[in-house]
Amino acid sequence: MENQLTHEVSAFIDFRNYKFQDSRSHGYRWVDIKHLRIPAESGDAQELLAALIGHEQFRDDYAGGGVVPEGLRHGPYWLRLVTSDVYEAISREKSAQIVRGWVKQFGDVPCRLEVSLQREVFDRLAAADHIYYLSGLGDEAIHDWGRVHEDFHDFVLIDRSAGRMTLLVVADD
Repeated sequence: MENQLTHEVSAFIDFRNYKFQDSRSHGYRWVDIKHLRIPAESGDAQELLAALIGHEQFRDDYAGGGVVPEGLRHGPYWLRLVTSDVYEAISREKSAQIVRGWVKQFGDVPCRLEVSLQREVFDRLAAADHIYYLSGLGDEAIHDWGRVHEDFHDFVLIDRSAGRMTLLVVADD
C-alpha cells in the first residue's frame, strides 16, 4: 500500500514567526503537518500505519534536512525501529491534551498562533476517525544525534471520510 499513499501537501508552523511576551517561551518550537491521500479501498489502521512508515515523507529527521527518500531516521529515532505496533491508539481528547500541554508549557501563546494551531492542529484532531501516538520506543531507538529534540510528539490522524492520513509532529530543539 506504500505506493498508494499520495503526499498532498505539507504545512509548517514555526513559533519563531510569532511575538511572545516572554522570549524564553518559544525557543525553537514548531509543528510539521504532512497530509497524504489514502486509497478508498485502504486496509485497516495497522496496514495504513505500515504504509506511512514505508513512505518517503516519513523519512524526515525534523532537524532541518527535510525529507530524505533514502533516509535512516524519523525524528530522533532510527527508522528501522519504528513499526506500526509502536503506535498506540489514543482518543481525540488525549491527543489534544498532549498537544495543548506542549503548546502552553511556557504560558499563553499569541492570538495569531492560537488561531493557526486551532485550524491546522486542533480542528484536525477533532475531525479524525482514529488517532495514533508514537510511543513505546526506548533509549535504544534514539539515533546518534537524536537528542537534539527536547520534546518530540508524533501523531497519525486517519480521516477516512476525507480520504486522508495526516502525520502531525510537534517538537522543539
